[in-house]
Amino acid sequence: MRKSYYAAHVYMIIGVVSGLFYREFTKAEDFTGDTQLGLVHTHVLTLGMIGFLIVLALDKLFRLSGTRLFTAFFWFYNAGIAVSTGMMAVHGILTVLGRDEDHIAEAVPLTAGFGHILLTVGLVLLFVLLGKRVDEHVRPPRPDHEHPAPDPVG
Repeated sequence: MRKSYYAAHVYMIIGVVSGLFYREFTKAEDFTGDTQLGLVHTHVLTLGMIGFLIVLALDKLFRLSGTRLFTAFFWFYNAGIAVSTGMMAVHGILTVLGRDEDHIAEAVPLTAGFGHILLTVGLVLLFVLLGKRVDEHVRPPRPDHEHPAPDPVG
């Protein structure tokens, strides 16, 4: 559970700082158009902070952490957020600096797409784990006295 709390906290800080950077950078460059840079802070706050606060609550209810699936989810999802929002920031900075779509390297959107794939893998892992835990709550194991005793004659 601590991992989710720390992740949410770090994403809150990154989200607020990225919003401040967007505002100050565009002001310093006298930029008034549309840029992906303005979306970075909302993506970090939503996917990162709010996402991990939800995972924290689900972990409290369903004991998600401490499993291999949770660890895999945690790292895939975090990598996906980092790559996707990092490429949004790069794309946005290049736009503010005057590059149009034709002059932004093809690697930027391709890498962003890879980040989205990582996010998807992380979310699939989370839902697999959550599905297993929900099933355990719906169908709890039977107490020992309800299991038939083994036949002693054999």
